[in-house]
Amino acid sequence: MTTKTKSRADSVQKVTSAGGLQAWLVEDYAVPLVAFEFAFLGGSSQDAPLRAGVASMLSALLDEGAGPYDADAFHRAMDDKAVEISFSAGRDSFNGRMKTLTRHLDAAAGLLRLAVCEPRLDDDAVERVRSQIVAGLKREAKDPDALAGKAWREAAFGSHPYAMPARGDLDTIPAITRDDLLAMRRRLMARDNLRISVVGAVDAGKLALLLDEVFGALPAHGDLAPIADIVMAGMGECKVVDLDVPQSTIRFGLPGLRRDDPDFWAGVVVNHILGGGVFSARLFREVREKRGLAYSVHSQLMTYDHAALFSGGTSTKNERAAESLSVIEEEIAKLAEDGPTAEELDKARKYLIGSYALRFDTSTKIAGNLTHLQVEGYPVEFLDERNGYIAAVTLDDAKRVAKRLFAGKKLLVAAAGRPTGM
Repeated sequence: MTTKTKSRADSVQKVTSAGGLQAWLVEDYAVPLVAFEFAFLGGSSQDAPLRAGVASMLSALLDEGAGPYDADAFHRAMDDKAVEISFSAGRDSFNGRMKTLTRHLDAAAGLLRLAVCEPRLDDDAVERVRSQIVAGLKREAKDPDALAGKAWREAAFGSHPYAMPARGDLDTIPAITRDDLLAMRRRLMARDNLRISVVGAVDAGKLALLLDEVFGALPAHGDLAPIADIVMAGMGECKVVDLDVPQSTIRFGLPGLRRDDPDFWAGVVVNHILGGGVFSARLFREVREKRGLAYSVHSQLMTYDHAALFSGGTSTKNERAAESLSVIEEEIAKLAEDGPTAEELDKARKYLIGSYALRFDTSTKIAGNLTHLQVEGYPVEFLDERNGYIAAVTLDDAKRVAKRLFAGKKLLVAAAGRPTGM
């Protein structure tokens, strides 16, 4: 007797409002909550070269006063109904979220509408948020992780928008004006590049009405600047940022695989075997367990809209930085030469398949993952198909893709600290 696996895709309804807005909905009445997650295509990569940080700064200001409410009054209105509203800017998307008790859904939707459609951007709020960002950037100026990441991005992407600091820097943030923020809002926040997911105790009819109420007043079309595709540069280079700290933070990377590449899922499995954040990963075993060089070490495949990366990092004592990097390079070379073992492949597939359910254990996680899929262009059927892609990766696939990713390639490395021998 076989048991059919419950379909995740079948639980998702596609709801279209009278005004043409669409959302993915999962009705769930287990608890009286509703979670909204939404994203506008285009994020910090839309910042102008001399205005890095505009999208991020805008995201911090949308709930700092809207419509008739100044910042304090808006926050009081959220607190009175236990409503959570927040925004953030990624590289390729501008994201928002709301969570509320079902009995407060109408009031919460009204507040979200104001934040999205009628943000005030009052001068005092702009200056307060600006000062908070500047304070954070001043801390980052002494943070080895931030410095290593910045050096790596600049070496990898040169003058491309992905090289710019998403949160801006100490030169650009003071120069951002209210007009810059308004212009970014007009360009990003439009109905044609909006992706929405909702999970919780609300039905399709009610949601359709809410979609138009919250987002219906937005412009029909955005005005995104075209972003060129790019393959990272700098392979074989090592950039060192001198910082008087006892440990060096190391970032390393190579070109990766795009989401639509036929080898992408084999690449996901190969990366998991190498450094995917589990105790059995080769880098963790060799760098931490066998040699005690670092507390943690990781690698990942990163997929931006216009670039694909293999990247990773670790932190270690200055005097052992060169040794740590050497071990990392050796393990990458071994994987490229010999590929994974059958046992490693079996463990990786089981983990990646079994852990997928953990992405859907709360309403907020479900909504976030559904929006992420929409932004990346996956159909709803992917929810059921994803594990099949992992299961289909063969040992020959993994060996071939390990060679494709790593064979004959030298890492781009950036380190912040005073690493001996680098």
